Parts: sequence; structure tokens; C-alpha cells
Amino acid sequence: MISRIQRINAFVNLGKFITNAQNALFIEEWIYRANSKNNWFTPQNVARSLDAIAAEYLNEDKLSGWAGNYGEVSSPKKIGVVMAGNIPAVGFHDALCVLISGHVLLAKPSSDDSFLMRALLEKLVEIEPAFTDYIHFADRLNDSDAYIATGSDNTARYFHYYFAKKPNVIRKNRTSVAVLTGNETDADLSSLGVDVLQYFGLGCRNVSKLFVPDGYNFTKFYESIEETANTFLNHHKYFNNYEYNKSIFLINRVPHFDNGFLMITQNPALVSPISVLHYENYGSHQEVKTLLDASSEKIQCIVGAENAILKDVIPFGVAQQPGLSDYADSVDTMAFLADV
Repeated sequence: MISRIQRINAFVNLGKFITNAQNALFIEEWIYRANSKNNWFTPQNVARSLDAIAAEYLNEDKLSGWAGNYGEVSSPKKIGVVMAGNIPAVGFHDALCVLISGHVLLAKPSSDDSFLMRALLEKLVEIEPAFTDYIHFADRLNDSDAYIATGSDNTARYFHYYFAKKPNVIRKNRTSVAVLTGNETDADLSSLGVDVLQYFGLGCRNVSKLFVPDGYNFTKFYESIEETANTFLNHHKYFNNYEYNKSIFLINRVPHFDNGFLMITQNPALVSPISVLHYENYGSHQEVKTLLDASSEKIQCIVGAENAILKDVIPFGVAQQPGLSDYADSVDTMAFLADV
């Protein structure tokens, strides 16, 4: 069995490989290949994701401190992981959890993100050959002793059916929201734009709905994100979604605001289509808290300014910068793996 120190060192060295300027051409090849397989994975977004992984997940102090919160596994099990593919390398955290905990990873990457996940894990084996027996890619996960699966609400029903007889963590659709007061600075609103639009809004940590006070004016928000327009106007997949959703709004006479690449419409639903941001008015923070509590199982994180009523909110601009302990669906993956 690989010692925990070996495992941590291997991941730390993977982080150093990603950030080492001497490997720039190698990383550029990864970025190019990931983008060629999935046009949503722009070079900028792939690079951003890899840099975030290296900084947040593969930092030696952070990794050692996080892993030290959990006991060692005495008997390694085969953990089947069905990975999401909505943003670049989004399945990496689950792979990290399985391997750092000492278990064997049976990975089923999403077809949308197969290249990048394979590249990262194959490089890890190259760095630490002892991982050869601990990392396997599989289309079928029948041999697994436990499962971690991420998908839609629809696929989650199938996961529950197929994986019910063994320990499992099954994740459904989640999204993130922001609570505004009307007192936000231009910098706050610009950072909120990042939370909404980074990775084209495809992640569960992207803000898809705003809670705003009655009579809120969206002009300042639109002005704060105006400089990002070209990123979205020039991306054909995003802009096709924008034009489609705009036509639906116009045909159905749905009231909405529009700045040419992002539409905002009043809608009680938490999840909004690509290029659309929902909003809902509130009269008091207590009213917002009641709404958020009622939808807590569907919300990944809440962005805004903390106050006496709204707790556990995260600052503007960092929704897509999760740390090692920011587990999807608020389920402690490492604690689950310790008990398998």
C-alpha cells in the first residue's frame, strides 16, 4: 500500500508539473486537446481550471492539513466514480479524495471531459508509478465496492437503482444563488459577473439566480460586466444559446432585460438556461432566508454579504474557487470514504 506521504507528494509534484514554466508547451498541448474535444472548454477556461487545481488542491500545506483531518484506510476498496463533465477537470476532486484516502479508483470520466481527466491521472502515475495499481479507467463499474456518482436529477434515479446495494454518494442537479442589497459597489458587481458567467455558467457553483430588493435596478450590474462582452459574443455555442433563448422570450412575450449577451428575467426557478439569469424580488432578509431554506437541497452555495440573518455566504467573485473542504452537495466525500 502506498503511504499517505507518498500519495500527498505525488499530488504535490503534479501541481508543480502544472505550474512549472518549463512544461508550458506540454500544458498547452493538454489545453489544445481538451478544447478540440469540447468547444465549451476554451483555452482560457482550461488553463484557469488547471491553475485552480494546482493552487487549491495540490498545494502541499493545504493538502497535508486537509488529509490530516481523516484517518487512514486499513483495507483499500474499489471506488467507482462516475464523473461530471460540465467544466474542465471537474471530476478531479473526487479522484483526489479516493486516492488520498488510500482506496483504488475506478474512474468513468464524462465523454465531455475524458481527455483532461485521463491526462491528469496518467501524469500522476508517471510521477508515482506505485499508483499504477490504484488508478483504472472503466466503462462499467460493476466490480466497485462503493460508488460516487454525479449527474442530473434524471440520471440520479438510475444511479440509485443500480448502486443501491452498495455504499454510495449520488449527487443531483444543484446551482448557486446570490443575494443583493442594492448597496453593492462596482467591484462587487463586476465580481458577481464572474460568479455568473465564468465557465459560461455551466458549473453548479455558478450563480444562476439573484434575490434582489423590490425595485432593484440592473443597470449598474450590466455596466460592470460590459467589458466581458466579446468573450460571449465570439463564442458560437454560447451565442447560439443566447439567440435561441432570446427568440423564445420574444415569441412568448416574456418580460426581460437584455444587454446583448446576457438576459435577466423574473422567474421563481433556481436554474436558468445558458445566457439567462433569473431573479426574484424580496421585501426583507428574513423573507430571503425562508426562500433559501426551502430550496437548500438544490443550492450549492450562496453569494453575497454576510449579515445577522444570512450566514455561510461566500464573497462575490470566488464562487468558482472551491477549496479542498468545499464538497459538492455538502456531503463530506472523505468522511464517506473513511467509512466504506
